Amino acid sequence: MRERTGGPGEFVVVATPIGNLGDLSPRARSVLESANVVYCEDTRRTRVLFSACGLSARGRLRSLREHNEAAESVEVVERVANGEVVALVSDAGTPGISDPGRRVVAAVAEAGLRVTTTPGPSAVVAALSVSGLDTDRFVMEGFVPRRSGDRRARYAQWSLEPRTIVFYESPQRLVATLGELAALWPDRRVSVVRELTKLHEEVVRGDLAQVATHWAEGAVRGEIVVVLEGAAPVPTGAPVIRAELERRLGAGESVRDAANAVAEEFNVAHRVAYDVALAIRSERGV
Repeated sequence: MRERTGGPGEFVVVATPIGNLGDLSPRARSVLESANVVYCEDTRRTRVLFSACGLSARGRLRSLREHNEAAESVEVVERVANGEVVALVSDAGTPGISDPGRRVVAAVAEAGLRVTTTPGPSAVVAALSVSGLDTDRFVMEGFVPRRSGDRRARYAQWSLEPRTIVFYESPQRLVATLGELAALWPDRRVSVVRELTKLHEEVVRGDLAQVATHWAEGAVRGEIVVVLEGAAPVPTGAPVIRAELERRLGAGESVRDAANAVAEEFNVAHRVAYDVALAIRSERGV
């Protein structure tokens, strides 16, 4: 649906700093200062931002969280339709990226009203930009699933994912997740980015075996973004390679033995054969 034109109302997705408050753009500041209402993931966090930047909330802050997003979407559409400027912020970074906001954007757009943005900080793009890994093609995976079965299924997808993979992880689960990934692909390169733009910013790069060992040595604190190298390209003839791996695994060979044999037989990189074998094993739930 095309946006209506001529009306003053608009919904503005406002990117806010992920750490350093100096990253709030002049345009974002102007929108937050003049908006009729500002919807926030956490009004307390947004009050801190407003106070630090010399902005007055003036009773304009409203809570927008996952549990009330659908209901609040109705009010947002009404406000914009009535000519108000409505801003949306998350606790940090760009709203809607693993944060509330997507449903509201969709509702306002579906109503044919104006949706715009003041672009700026994004933990995903910031971490990718300092990772040293391929940035031409990447995929954002949000948080790694908590349930072991769901994680195995996700890892099976990553076994054959050629694009750079970006995901979030909690400090409490980082060591365990890196350990699981290192057991699968010890040689894949990874960059773990902690506390981006903050006082204790840290970026640790290396292969999974090295980086998993580094983080296992002490307590982990702060916001974490992990950037993982994609899988090696699967060569021509992949169906034949997969069929042979399935045959060998079905006959009881280990993943390593089956991958070694297939890599030699079909003259493909061991890493490719190994990743495909891991994917097959994960699909079978073994």
